[in-house]
Amino acid sequence: MLCLGISGGLDQVHENRFELRNAFMHDGAAVLVRDGRVIAAVEEERLNRMKHSNKLPIRSIQYCLSAAGVQLNDIDRVALYASEPYANAMLEGISASHPDILSIPLDAKTLVQDLLTREFGTKLDSSRISFVSHHQAHAVSAFAMSGFEQSLILAIDGSGDFLSGLLAVGSGTEITQLEAFPENNSLGLFYLETIRYLGYGLFDEYKVMGLAPYGDPAPYRELFEQFYELSANGGGYRVHLDRIGPALLRNIEVRRKGMPFTQQHRDVSASLQEALERIVFHILRHHREATGMKRLCLAGGVAHNCTMNGKLLYSGLFEDIFVQPASHDAGCALGAALIVSNEMGRPAPCERLQEVYWGPDLGSERAVQQELNAWAGHLEVERSDDVASSAADWIANGAVIGWVQGRSEFGPRALGNRSILADPRPAANKDRINAMVKKREGYRPFAPSVLEEDASEFFDLPDGRHEFPFMNFVVRVRDSKRALLGAITHVDGTARLQTVSHNANPAYWEVINAFKKRTGTPILLNTSFNNNAEPIVDSVADAIATFLTTELDGLVVGPFLVKKRAATLQDWTALAVSLPPYVSLHQTRAYKAPDRRETHCEISTTHFNSDSVRISHDLFNLLMRIEGEAMLGDLLNTIAPDQAKRDAVMEGLRRLWEQRLVRLHPSQAARTDQDCDQTLDQHNRLSA
Repeated sequence: MLCLGISGGLDQVHENRFELRNAFMHDGAAVLVRDGRVIAAVEEERLNRMKHSNKLPIRSIQYCLSAAGVQLNDIDRVALYASEPYANAMLEGISASHPDILSIPLDAKTLVQDLLTREFGTKLDSSRISFVSHHQAHAVSAFAMSGFEQSLILAIDGSGDFLSGLLAVGSGTEITQLEAFPENNSLGLFYLETIRYLGYGLFDEYKVMGLAPYGDPAPYRELFEQFYELSANGGGYRVHLDRIGPALLRNIEVRRKGMPFTQQHRDVSASLQEALERIVFHILRHHREATGMKRLCLAGGVAHNCTMNGKLLYSGLFEDIFVQPASHDAGCALGAALIVSNEMGRPAPCERLQEVYWGPDLGSERAVQQELNAWAGHLEVERSDDVASSAADWIANGAVIGWVQGRSEFGPRALGNRSILADPRPAANKDRINAMVKKREGYRPFAPSVLEEDASEFFDLPDGRHEFPFMNFVVRVRDSKRALLGAITHVDGTARLQTVSHNANPAYWEVINAFKKRTGTPILLNTSFNNNAEPIVDSVADAIATFLTTELDGLVVGPFLVKKRAATLQDWTALAVSLPPYVSLHQTRAYKAPDRRETHCEISTTHFNSDSVRISHDLFNLLMRIEGEAMLGDLLNTIAPDQAKRDAVMEGLRRLWEQRLVRLHPSQAARTDQDCDQTLDQHNRLSA
């Protein structure tokens, strides 16, 4: 029995037709389940390269079908992550706001049917298309993966299906809802509304969680207590979203994006974190007592607050806690698939989730080598029979490397297959990686990956817990180890821990163990393999682009060790240039002064949460010449032989490449020639 769960939007990657609220239709994904077991899952952002993609997850669906070796028509049920009434209401709102340009069915099931037919050439019978409640999908995604026979379930986020969360009890394969939280009581929106005054917005919540330990909640505790109420009897609460803005405007200096942080901003972050934890503990204490449930499942975007999760764990309120690794809306695709699989008599087995390596594989060794060799002028490639030892040598000698192996992880965390790795000991490594790769705020912490069998020696773990495979909990670094682990110990002495077992990921375990043999430390600094402008890398091509546009020292892909060459101008001009399908070019005419107008050139994306980037007229004109792909050398030759202009355009292209607004890559013709050369070389060797 094959069930496909989907989350995401309605547009194709090059479209931007629907003006929807930012809180809706982001984090697109597809998950394929066979008889209750996940066989393939990937977020659309990993494939279309748009962070938090709000597009129709076409490529994710294609991957899932390909991984299973089936066609769409072979799928028994397709499930979407919203209730049908909610989806219909959204369509009515879209139609009302675009009466002159949109012609779409107002029936959500018909629309989904039409979209799938357009993309896959197969018209599914409407009986095979299902809609599931958003927060039920969150809840099931956690409970069904927890291995618990019974548990309390809390799903909390910003909004979905006119709600912001639910509380339920799971038993066997059934979930019984106890309470639903209305949208005006949203803890996700409570957090989001506050961080707007700290210079942050949607999808930046985790940054404020990292800032909070630098602050003191006391100065703004009374102010924040005006923003929420806790009921005296029961676990009820109320938040006053309308009070937050006026109160913060009166009491703090609002931070604009890019401005430095003051102690005010740090203290507000700490107060916000404290308020969130107070509300969640209030809810859970009551329902823990009322239901007698000794275990807890968490899902929804707020469940990515690892600091809160860690405090719940240390509190002893529950004997065990399971947090869905993909707690955000991508995880709803998993929940949706599991719900309909259960309805069709194929529930998920009652087993604890051990790993989420469900995404695309690197491909064959030959395919990996071909991709690397296509960059011969830029990369120095060596095959190794023991990449773990070679990588450990690099890291122990101070290198920061990209590490790409096997199938990619499902969810927002790099868990050892698409990671940047470094020595966890020198405190300077934190600042170095923030500057050279992530280009992000210096206060942001990095996570440790530790061999599961050694975790308790370095981290103060709650009784009975030794497995933390998904970086869902912030735990305390042992006092005696904090000085040693300077790069991964946060200012409050904590770390967002990942334990690594040999069974779940032998390749990653081996590289950590090799580092242990060299240094005595069974831990690596692990952060996601991406820069600040892109999602986590998925393919070999993604990894190469990120390697070449950051200051990483080395790259390990499958069995290959990769370093950078000093590329010549000829190497650069031999590359092809293309525009990603989500990019568009614009010229605008605007007043510079009351009596003077200027023409500006811009490049922008179809993503709902992006800004346009101003570019030069020369670069704009060059990009406008591209049809499909064009050779960089040929494009530069269209510019008058003014070396300064050529240099400026080349520098502009490299900056756009770093921002993933253009693609630089070996041309298709060069790849074909290389394949022919390799085939001829193989033939000659065989003949000899």
